[in-house]
Amino acid sequence: MSPSPEPEPPSDSSAQPWQIKPVIPVTKGLGAVAVLVLVFAFGRHDIVQWCIAGVASAGLAIWALRDLVAPIRLAADAEGLTLVTGYAGRRHVGWAEVERLRLDRRERFGMTTSLLEVDTGDNIYLFGMHDLGAEPADVLDTLSDLRSSAA
Repeated sequence: MSPSPEPEPPSDSSAQPWQIKPVIPVTKGLGAVAVLVLVFAFGRHDIVQWCIAGVASAGLAIWALRDLVAPIRLAADAEGLTLVTGYAGRRHVGWAEVERLRLDRRERFGMTTSLLEVDTGDNIYLFGMHDLGAEPADVLDTLSDLRSSAA
């Protein structure tokens, strides 16, 4: 018995998708290869280094694969939001279910990071600049405008 298909992001022309930039999975894939090359160059005969490098390389490859399988992290239309859940699942949330949209800014070690927070009451979804391919503040403005026009 096959599992029920995941809902796809909205496909009409009014939908606004935000997705990761293609350079992100490429960089992760290159990192996976670089780990193995470094171990081959400097630790050819040490089985422990090969095991650690294999685990690290597999982790990076799986992480890159997620970016290729589910590149669209957030999509919005007049009816609501489609969010990535878990490894590559999707969940559609109507605007009525969205309790709060906000920007979470933190400063640590002289650097400021921003996250878009989508609170649906039962879950909180966080999206950074690399998840969205855009500044979270700009995405929040667009979502707020779309939400108010849908109401």
